Amino acid sequence: MIQNKNKTVVKSMELLNLFIAHPRLSLNEMVELTGIPKTSIHRMVGSLEGMDFLQKGEDGKYSLGLVFLQFGQLVSDRLDIRRIALPAMTALRDQVEEAVNLIIRDGNKAIYIEKLDTNHPVRLYTKVGRRSPLYAGACSRIILSYMEEKERERYLQEVELVAIGHGTITDRDRLRRELEAAREKGYTISHSELENDTVSIAAPIFDHTSRLVAGLSIAGPQVRFGEDRLPELIRQLQMTVQAISRELGWRGPR
Repeated sequence: MIQNKNKTVVKSMELLNLFIAHPRLSLNEMVELTGIPKTSIHRMVGSLEGMDFLQKGEDGKYSLGLVFLQFGQLVSDRLDIRRIALPAMTALRDQVEEAVNLIIRDGNKAIYIEKLDTNHPVRLYTKVGRRSPLYAGACSRIILSYMEEKERERYLQEVELVAIGHGTITDRDRLRRELEAAREKGYTISHSELENDTVSIAAPIFDHTSRLVAGLSIAGPQVRFGEDRLPELIRQLQMTVQAISRELGWRGPR
């Protein structure tokens, strides 16, 4: 609970979190966005700047300091799944000439930890660090599909199914059927669930304990994902996730 946490640390993190959505902010903008008194903001900003967490521009506005590059690189380097998956993802992207995304679970959301773009001029503009709800989109849903049954059902009972794209599934019974089908087939397909006029195909990546650790997807504009092409895309995707899973020690279905 909040009272058991250091209030200064909590407020400092609240301040830093502003820069996720705002690249640069003035002191007055920080005060307006947080509701924290200006004297407190000034004191915290001074401390954060002194530790290189924030840096001040010539116009007086602040941005995240370069120290975050070091932290970000450490996190990336320690995500073994990303390092192991990248060569296979590159090969898949080159074969299908579509964007390839690697996603892991982050609480009740999924987060993109790697993305390889296509060379096509018409493409999807997602980025590493993007989060999406577990119920929406193929890559998110493949993670939800393989969650432990009780945890999955609890999530389905509690989550509000809000439409994001015009194809987002907002009916719980239909979503349950999609999740069951994904487990049976080993893949799932989404149409315009996170962005309109897009298609995504996702499959699971397992570790040595046969536990799902990530989802991998091929995604792009709907116009390039016709029914005649889907079987080959699914085949290539499943071959890739199996290869990555074997690198992680997976020995096949038990």
